[in-house]
Amino acid sequence: MAHGLRQPITGHRPLLVERHREVRALETALAGLREAADAVPGARHGGLLAFRGPAGLGKTALMGEARTRAAEHGFTVLSAKGGENEHELAFRMVRQLVQPALAAMDEAQRRSFLGSWYDIVAAALGLEASDPSSVPDPTGVRDGLDWVMTRLAVVKAPLVLLLDDLHWADLESLSWLTSFAPRAAGLPLLIVVAYRPDELPSEASAFRALVEGHGTRPHTLAPLTTAGVARIVRDQVGEGAEDAFCEECREVTSGSPFETVELAIRLGERGLKGTRDDLPAMRDLAAAVKGPGLVDQLHQLGVTTVHFAWAAAVLGTSISPDLAATIAVVGIEQAAEATEKLRAARILADGAGPGGRLEFVHPLTATTIYRSIPSHVRVGLHNAAADAVRAAGHGPTAAARHLLEVPCDNRPDAVACLREGAREYLRAGAPEAARRLLLRAVQEPPLPEQRAALLHELACSTFLIEPTATVSHLREALEQPGVDPDLRASIVYRLTQALAHTDRMAEAATVAAEEAHHAPNGRVRLRMQADHFVWSAFRTDEPDSVARSRRLARLAERLTGRSLEERYILGLRAWDALVRGEPRRTVLSCAEDALRGGMSWTDENRGFEVPVSVALAFMYCDQPRRAEELFTAGIAECERKGWRGSHLAVGQTLFGYIRYRRGSLAEAEELVRAGLRTADRVEGAVPAQWFAIGILVQTLLARGRVGEARELADAYHYGDVVPNAVIYPDPRTVYAELLLAEGRHAEAARLLSEVGDWLDARAWRNPAWCPWQSDLASALAATAPGRALSLAQDAVKRARDFGAASAIGGALCTLAEVTAGPAALDLYAEAVDHLERSPAAYDLARALVGHGAALSRNGRLQEAADRLYQGLESAVHCGAEALAGRAREELSTAGLRPLPLRYPQTDTLTAQERRAAEMAAQGRPVAAVAQELHLTGQGVRQLLSSVYRKVGTDAVGLAEALERFPRPRQ
Repeated sequence: MAHGLRQPITGHRPLLVERHREVRALETALAGLREAADAVPGARHGGLLAFRGPAGLGKTALMGEARTRAAEHGFTVLSAKGGENEHELAFRMVRQLVQPALAAMDEAQRRSFLGSWYDIVAAALGLEASDPSSVPDPTGVRDGLDWVMTRLAVVKAPLVLLLDDLHWADLESLSWLTSFAPRAAGLPLLIVVAYRPDELPSEASAFRALVEGHGTRPHTLAPLTTAGVARIVRDQVGEGAEDAFCEECREVTSGSPFETVELAIRLGERGLKGTRDDLPAMRDLAAAVKGPGLVDQLHQLGVTTVHFAWAAAVLGTSISPDLAATIAVVGIEQAAEATEKLRAARILADGAGPGGRLEFVHPLTATTIYRSIPSHVRVGLHNAAADAVRAAGHGPTAAARHLLEVPCDNRPDAVACLREGAREYLRAGAPEAARRLLLRAVQEPPLPEQRAALLHELACSTFLIEPTATVSHLREALEQPGVDPDLRASIVYRLTQALAHTDRMAEAATVAAEEAHHAPNGRVRLRMQADHFVWSAFRTDEPDSVARSRRLARLAERLTGRSLEERYILGLRAWDALVRGEPRRTVLSCAEDALRGGMSWTDENRGFEVPVSVALAFMYCDQPRRAEELFTAGIAECERKGWRGSHLAVGQTLFGYIRYRRGSLAEAEELVRAGLRTADRVEGAVPAQWFAIGILVQTLLARGRVGEARELADAYHYGDVVPNAVIYPDPRTVYAELLLAEGRHAEAARLLSEVGDWLDARAWRNPAWCPWQSDLASALAATAPGRALSLAQDAVKRARDFGAASAIGGALCTLAEVTAGPAALDLYAEAVDHLERSPAAYDLARALVGHGAALSRNGRLQEAADRLYQGLESAVHCGAEALAGRAREELSTAGLRPLPLRYPQTDTLTAQERRAAEMAAQGRPVAAVAQELHLTGQGVRQLLSSVYRKVGTDAVGLAEALERFPRPRQ
């Protein structure tokens, strides 16, 4: 344990007493970091090292030792410290870590360093964003901070992060640290943390699990033994200190290193020798180290000094002497005199870093003094601090922190400050911090004419945290008199969105319909109608879907798309025409009209349901490239704005769905898994999970991995609950396909019959959107062949009515499968003909294999061989391992031997693709590939997906595939 905590006893490096185990762990971690930096074979990168224990056991001294030793190794050190009264300040500890490095750069260098992440993380890091209206989501900000810290770790390697008093960390910094820390093991980075375990907030359960789930971590500090206390005491009073005296020192300090050090210093200052006669004086000195004794000591320093110390305690850590003087209402000379007295009394000390800042010698000292301030005085000091820090240019959040500590007093200026601080927190991706300020602003209270807007802001802050509270706030906002029409429209949209996200689709549709009926003007009415149509179309229990579709069609006929409201109506019309199975040209015409003039995926008052639906309409209409263009632009828009939560999850997932529909199964699986990972990180992102799980199950089934599909479904209870929102692909249909793959045909048939009844009642007849008839025909083929044939024939008719070649070909393939005898051959041939004119590569492979098998059974072996070989090659290129296996079995059964597969020799890999593939084949992590190729992680994944598509394989066997694939021309 160090003799000094924030001040050493002597001018030398403090001696550590009874902390050999902890110091050894620290040095081992630093040495490992050095070996990794020097590229020593087998060396492990940094990771996480934690020290924990109650107050006063010397955690800060160990952090000081870590700083000294890291500096001796030549490492870069960044540090941060929690503050008891400052944990309300979002991202405070993150700023402490990063701001010194950013402060050493000029504006151009900072923008270059942060790159495309600048605007996403700017507010969180205390910088000014280019677009102050941008509101990234918390997931996007965490991803951005991950990138910033990873970049710092690479640029300033090796890097050591020191985080002291982590039990007082703001929740946003703690959340980021918890998610980022596991990555440190793969970076030239060591994270060292110190905290009091009994004072961690309840929200820190994930952090606790992180540090307590790694073998010997964390290192729990023990009180000093009598021998340890004696060593510290004798260093100050001399070796003549008696054993009994040292034992008594151990008794009064309970072995607390902090109290022992402070006591030893005072013993030395008094000239005591540590004899039995010195015991009474020792006890008096020990009492002055903490609690009432410390407060009494402070009051002996004079009224001015007391007030200055109180002001310092209100300010927290890293105290500005000028601000403390302003709050305490003392002059510059008086403040300087008070500072010297408090230094001499070992209450205040010089803070780390430039700027002449002060800090308390120990957090226990700060806590004792803060809690000794009379309550009425403390309120006045916080009020004064709010004004002072705002006047000093420290921003609304710093001022608002103090307003949270004072009673409500009907002050408009306080409401304005709290609202401004909340807006800053929302721009920083800290909605929970914004919610705290806005709740306080509501209680102040605001002026009557401000209440609706304030409740709307409060609801926006709670949307990702507590959707039920959002609904309550918005309903109250609508009850306020004289709400501006545009504000009212925003309130209604947010209310319908909150209801929909809590699976209350019927309520969402009803609210929008009622608001449309009472809208004051045509523009607002059209917007409310669009919202009504959105939530009606996506509720599973809509009472009269047919009537709603007729109203939507009539309304869309009168619109040209000149306004955003009109374009949303046209987009909804395109989607409705699609699911109803109207002709493909009608769907495409409406979709193009909707896009003429643009649609944003990140309009906070519109949602992205309609833009996404319009983009998917092109996929179902056999124009996947157009769909991919729209998804690429939409996902990029989300990423630019920092929306990396449920919006990005749905975007990634449905982009994967497009690839699935095109038959790029390996790439589809990768994209959908990425979407599911994103959705899993977002609290309450259940709809995004439903999309991802269904598509991933379908993809795994297409690849023949039925067991994995079952494990996934069970892990998420997929199939147990039917949501009230329309999800695509339809969850019950997907689950029935899983049952079919498992041979549970009767269960699948019952489920698909229910789906058919539901869809027919809505007049949703398009098999391209939901192939329930084809699936049901397959389920009934063995037990009810007549009904199976009728279902398959009707599916073909519906597909022809729609007109997409992929839908027609897929339905014909199923009809061929349930048709007996030679008649099936013509159906297979027609299916192949349609699918060859479509982008549905996997469905084409399935039809080719089915046709080949049927030809073989009818004795037409030469034709069968050609079809089966084509099917085998297509299945391999799609990544459909089970289908490829079936093709090989059919060839073997027919006595035919599969030929070597052909690969597209003209489709040469680019140099960048080959390098990425070679690194991936070597097992290099994505982060390393991204760093070498100067790409983002997502960019590398897209690059590898292109490689897999070209070489006809996935990550398995990539090295072998590269050997036979042509190199790029130089």
